[in-house]
Amino acid sequence: MNRTDVGFFCSPIGLGHATRDVAIADFLDRTSTKFVTGIGAAKLISEYGFLVNDKYAPPNFDVQNGALKGSLRWIWNYYQYYKDCKKISQKFINDESPKIVVSDEDFASLTIAQQKKIPTILITDILETNFTKGIGSMIEKKMNQSMKQIIQNCHTVIMPETGPDENNIRRVGPIVRQTKHTRDELRKRFAFDKNTITVSVGGTDAGKFLVDKVLEISPKLKDYDIILISGPALKIQNASIRNLGFVNNLHEIIYASDLVISLAGKSTIDESSAYGTPGIFIPIKGHFEQEDNARSVGYSFEDINKLESLIPQKIESERAQAQTDGAKKAAQIILNHISTNP
Repeated sequence: MNRTDVGFFCSPIGLGHATRDVAIADFLDRTSTKFVTGIGAAKLISEYGFLVNDKYAPPNFDVQNGALKGSLRWIWNYYQYYKDCKKISQKFINDESPKIVVSDEDFASLTIAQQKKIPTILITDILETNFTKGIGSMIEKKMNQSMKQIIQNCHTVIMPETGPDENNIRRVGPIVRQTKHTRDELRKRFAFDKNTITVSVGGTDAGKFLVDKVLEISPKLKDYDIILISGPALKIQNASIRNLGFVNNLHEIIYASDLVISLAGKSTIDESSAYGTPGIFIPIKGHFEQEDNARSVGYSFEDINKLESLIPQKIESERAQAQTDGAKKAAQIILNHISTNP
């Protein structure tokens, strides 16, 4: 059996964690890096050739008409999921004895590793959650206090954003996957002959409201080819669009496209920015993280009703790629910890 230097625990809630984690892991030794995650994230990571334990089964968000519902119930379900993840991560850590545990927003593995005095690195773009109000916020507050303590106990916290370092936090800039192909090569490979709009809704069915809206206005978008990336959870059949389903190279599809319309996940926003493709990012209403992400690039939930006018405006925007080496910097932080903890 190969040794395990890095036990890499990836949150399977959506696919954004998995996409930035494979970007980082591409700079690590594949034979000594082993992942623990679940569902669509496990599928994506395994397709990049990494060893994956497909064990995690997170609770789904209840999204109705684009709005997050039942936040208190979700927090409770997440707590039960967290307890299951602790058992899974404890078994993995006991069996594999990794030199270091790297977690992308999987706090269960950090708890176990810190108890065992194993060095820990957290990858995250949030330092506390804000899903609930009222009585639910009291429960969430306690969870945030526990999360804060775990974060403080980490050797390093890697944040995929720009800004100064502070305490144990290292801001490395956006973490995105790289491609070896030019945009023209990719357009030819994907048969993108006209102005192409890619609609992406991540790894869950929470983005169905956005797909429904694009389908509603699609008769007025006949000058464009519409490509849907429905992911592993959403089943859509419509002759007016080309549905690619689940893909492991969304970054290349974004690069080849003329416009991306997506939920407001940070990884998709970062890949859109890195490859210079204009984007329209609609958050799930009431999902604090997505609303913050969307606000940072000038969008809100209400913009879903402006798509018909936003699309021709944004598709004519000038492309401007943003260089980032966040993945390489993050990997180097991990490698430095391994070298100092032989």
